[in-house]
Amino acid sequence: MNEREGIASPKRTKDIIAKHNFSFKKSLGQNFLIDQNILNKIVDAADLDSGKGALEIGPGIGALTERLAMKAGEVAAVEIDRRLIPILKDVLGPYGNVTVREADVLKVDLKTLFEEVFVASSKVSVVANLPYYVTTPILMKLLEEKLPLENIVVMIQKEVAERMSASPGGKEYGSLSIAVQYYSEPELVCIVPRTVFIPQPNVESAVIRLKVREKPPVEVADEEHFFTLVQASFTQRRKTIANNLRSRYFPGEGRERLEALLQEAQVEPSRRAETLSMDEFARLSLVFLKAGLR
Repeated sequence: MNEREGIASPKRTKDIIAKHNFSFKKSLGQNFLIDQNILNKIVDAADLDSGKGALEIGPGIGALTERLAMKAGEVAAVEIDRRLIPILKDVLGPYGNVTVREADVLKVDLKTLFEEVFVASSKVSVVANLPYYVTTPILMKLLEEKLPLENIVVMIQKEVAERMSASPGGKEYGSLSIAVQYYSEPELVCIVPRTVFIPQPNVESAVIRLKVREKPPVEVADEEHFFTLVQASFTQRRKTIANNLRSRYFPGEGRERLEALLQEAQVEPSRRAETLSMDEFARLSLVFLKAGLR
């Protein structure tokens, strides 16, 4: 495909916007990608073929959707802005393998959608340029619902991508890093400059691939408890893990019992949460559960 044919060229994007008299809604975080090379990197990272399906969230005017339609067997695009539905039906007319749904993806029953659309797909990946204001809720919904996904390849805010892929010990590492890495293996694909969007966002972007795990890298007895304990550990990053956990689990009590539990889990009370590995958090969660602490 040359640049004149693709929706993502600056000229074609502007022509489509003008033809439909479309105006951007800042509240929906709408930024349309106008760079063919970045689109190629996104689609290539998803490892699609005619036997696989692709779910896109927030297709906009269909620049990425068009590429997915050419590469995947079946494509579902979920768009919250009803003004974009007729535009999508217009520009995606030549592609019979695309299903467009007007909906808020956070309210959609995705398992039912998969059953309806991806009947012939051996594997499904999410491929999307996500609205930055709802990136984390959307990704956690995709991961926590344990959908039959192979990859999640998304363009998101660079800072959030760095937090998702961070290792223990750095300032980016936190509860989001652990949650994402519990369900997937994150990999930064590329950094994306502001200049390749209409309109330009206020922040730098990045493409990240989350390879969905068949099973988590650690065993936990109670996932809800595990994630609650992790979040409590990072409540105030500058405090030690002992101080953060005491606020959550031992309000008004002395240190002795908490420090005994930390020692049992082989975690020094003076450490900060950002230094703990996922294995150590899993061990700590098990010790707290056995002690009846929820």
